[in-house]
Amino acid sequence: MSVLKLIPACKDYLWGGHRLADEYNIEYEGEILAEAWTLSCHKDGPSRIANGPFAGRTLQEYIDSMGKQVLGRHCRRFREFPILIKFIDARDNLSIQVHPDNRYALKNEGQYGKTEMWYVMDAGEDAFLYYGFKKEISQEEFARRIQQNTLLEVLNAVPVRRGDILFIESGTLHAIGKNILIAEIQQNSNVTYRVYDYGRVGRDGKKRDLHIEKALAVTRRVPIVKDNSAYPHVADCDYFTVDKLNLDGSFMRKMEGFVSDLSFISILIMDGEGTITNGEDRVSFRRGDSLFLPAGSGSYVIEGRCDALVTTIRDKAAPVRIGIDIRGHQTRIGLVDVQYQLLDAVSLDTRTDCPAEDFLSEIADHALALLDKHDIPVDQVVGIGVGVPGTVDRKNGIVRYSNNMGWSQVSVARAISARIPVPVLIANDADCAALGESVAGAGRDCQDLVMLRIGTGLGVGVLLGGEIFGGRGFGGSELGHMVIVDGGELCTCGRRGCLEAYASAGGLRREAMKAVSIDMESGQIYSRARAGDMVLKRVVDTYIHRLGVGVVNVVNSFRPEMVILGGELPEDPETVLEPIRDMIRSECFGREAGDIPVLSMAALGANAGVIGAASMV
Repeated sequence: MSVLKLIPACKDYLWGGHRLADEYNIEYEGEILAEAWTLSCHKDGPSRIANGPFAGRTLQEYIDSMGKQVLGRHCRRFREFPILIKFIDARDNLSIQVHPDNRYALKNEGQYGKTEMWYVMDAGEDAFLYYGFKKEISQEEFARRIQQNTLLEVLNAVPVRRGDILFIESGTLHAIGKNILIAEIQQNSNVTYRVYDYGRVGRDGKKRDLHIEKALAVTRRVPIVKDNSAYPHVADCDYFTVDKLNLDGSFMRKMEGFVSDLSFISILIMDGEGTITNGEDRVSFRRGDSLFLPAGSGSYVIEGRCDALVTTIRDKAAPVRIGIDIRGHQTRIGLVDVQYQLLDAVSLDTRTDCPAEDFLSEIADHALALLDKHDIPVDQVVGIGVGVPGTVDRKNGIVRYSNNMGWSQVSVARAISARIPVPVLIANDADCAALGESVAGAGRDCQDLVMLRIGTGLGVGVLLGGEIFGGRGFGGSELGHMVIVDGGELCTCGRRGCLEAYASAGGLRREAMKAVSIDMESGQIYSRARAGDMVLKRVVDTYIHRLGVGVVNVVNSFRPEMVILGGELPEDPETVLEPIRDMIRSECFGREAGDIPVLSMAALGANAGVIGAASMV
């Protein structure tokens, strides 16, 4: 069943009428039917499916069962179902209210803010609604007029009639007046701040709550300038695109459309009746019906007479991705654009002295601060990619084990998305660095490459066919833990003689300490060896040879087009690269008769992991 007919969730708010039941075929037995949530996955009122094998189940249950691909590729940037569509019957005036933007709502309410649009389906002779201010006022005047009950004097009262359309961006003070029937398409949120309610009382006999302090913080106190940028659509924004469908039953009685894999289609029938055909499915509809066609449904035909609103989700304008590269000593957070260019980045010390969830929350706060610094709204972020050392369960967003971090069974995706509610993907940090170099660095456009990233440990990222090589299950490749010295130095993983124990920066420092009894950073060791310290030169030569053994083993295993070295290398990288090139030529299976990969220095430096992590989204 590709055409789903939905049963709305019904709301009996005190200002509502009964027209939706009387005239729009909404089945309801109560006295007041103020709203019918015709397309909803919101917990406060989910819509249900009326037909097919999922009849009786909620739309969210259908999505969970079929997979998020039924929403389309443009919806991958949303953690939750993106929109909510409803009919509103205002028999009486609604309260004067405002909706916060995403940034404020996420911080204060734990959910998204709300931008919405109204289509006036019917209106009484003298009907009007409030839409912003007549003139700009100060926050002090706004607060004073709320207190003195004179707010209506400065609000913009707009007469409306059938067919009128208003776009209500978050932060716009607004209210639907009495005797108006509206179709509303909005973000999937139920956050509303009420500032004036005509002194009404609820069913408990008490005046309804006002949210004055929050409303003062989020309201834009200027007149609304009408924006025609949605043309040729009824409404168009990052959350929804709405088009009007009109079939008169005679001259125009059939419309053909196509549902691609980019977005689902919602069709809200405001008037008329007819049929919709999609493949072998043929479903009748009438006034008040809500239809859902999953992404990838293909061609469909609507026949009959109807007025309808057709809603889809388009690609996001100017999207930004957040890349997070967690490493042993430092964590780097960056903003990355669609061209894989780093807009800005910050670094902080990696903390292993606190619960992992606390450190991940701190990372999210730094990411939010970086967005604030550049005045980038949270809703411009399409997702977050995180690189983490250790064994990573990419599907479930969990670090199963990280010897360098001391983490076990840490739900990285859940912890970060709790603070920034967008999709979060994770991968091994070395794999992310390899991805970064492949999309924007030394391995640009290279499909098969291996990157060895030298730091606290030794990460080895493998890309085959442009994709991270994950192996079976969630383990992926841990090539830094191949044994190159039987019974050798103890590795942090618990084994002895691992490549990481010898070819990491820590391994170099340990061997130098043994040789000269001085604790030095990698750069100092390389510098003194180059200056003629023969003891340290032997240490460096041995280190390079063992690193080369690892590179040869990797080449023999994967036959990549390119091998990239990154991380803590000398100022003159050829000190390391040229000896290893010689080893590849002389020791790889087949030698010159085989395919000898290019060996190159990483081009992106500390930003490889950030860019690569962001590129996963």
